[in-house]
Amino acid sequence: MVINMTDCKGVYIFAQQVDNKLSGIAFELIGKAKDLAKDLDTEVVAMLLGYGVKDLADELAAYGADKVIVVDDPALATYMTEPYTHAICSIIKEYKPEIVLVGATAIGRDLAPRVSSRVHTGLTADCTGLEIGDFKRATGEIEPKQLLMTRPAFGGNTIATIACPDHRPQMATVRPGVMQKKDRIEGAKANVIEFNPGFEKNNKYVEILDVVKTVAETADIMDAKILVSGGRGVGSKENFAMLQDLADALGGMVSASRACVDAGWAEKDRQVGQTGKTVRPQLYIACGISGAIQHLAGMEDSDIIIAINKDETAPIFDVADYGIVGDVKKIVPMLTEMVKAEKAAKA
Repeated sequence: MVINMTDCKGVYIFAQQVDNKLSGIAFELIGKAKDLAKDLDTEVVAMLLGYGVKDLADELAAYGADKVIVVDDPALATYMTEPYTHAICSIIKEYKPEIVLVGATAIGRDLAPRVSSRVHTGLTADCTGLEIGDFKRATGEIEPKQLLMTRPAFGGNTIATIACPDHRPQMATVRPGVMQKKDRIEGAKANVIEFNPGFEKNNKYVEILDVVKTVAETADIMDAKILVSGGRGVGSKENFAMLQDLADALGGMVSASRACVDAGWAEKDRQVGQTGKTVRPQLYIACGISGAIQHLAGMEDSDIIIAINKDETAPIFDVADYGIVGDVKKIVPMLTEMVKAEKAAKA
């Protein structure tokens, strides 16, 4: 399937839902799509797939979706690659979007490359920035109003800006937490378009024998307003206890750099950075974190950053609002006692 570029318009997002509950990435994608659509003078359309999901459409409208295309079918009750790919490709063929955005979740990373392959277009994965601008070809020719997709490259040591000027739709996956959702509009009602391409099982279908659900024992660090984050400078797994003490005193959570996760000092779901999670807390306290670009990519948009490191030349100080040069094993307990004393004085 090849799309005629002149027929394409609209910024479409895949509104991921699991168990008939919308994922936060759907609202983040709508927020960025609104910015892109404004520059292109077009509309934002959310693609909502599932079974019994039509009632979720108004929530997508509340965060800015101009239209919601709903594909509601028993074949989509649980995510499976083939029926979801077929549904998205059918929407693209029918409505011809100019841009398609998908969250870089486990589902999105499985779905997006298959869709892009079938519609014969490119895909830029794990984008950290999206904007509309002019793209200059190697020949010097300027292509106006292209989607410029920014992502870390070469292990995070450089930033690449990628365009797809010769094919439509322009497709990108975006990591959760990178984009910001718009303010919610109370009472919004969705302009719903019901669409169903029909589903016939083929040799690409898989059979789901069982779905095993587990309950997370910890809250998501992406939701935390305060994070106390540990790096290699913390020294050991046992020393993370002092970070937990500070986090408890502040009413926050503990997170970690990749080095600590790789060393077994912290769980994978607490990792901040390019290969972990992107966070935007009100307060981020970086303890013994040097500030490699891979880590900065996951936390540099925090409202206030406090860095504690004994190396005064550490890159983390370049992005920190406040810096403390010293041994985290001495400074963190002191901060904890100060916070507890302040709270006791106000009690």
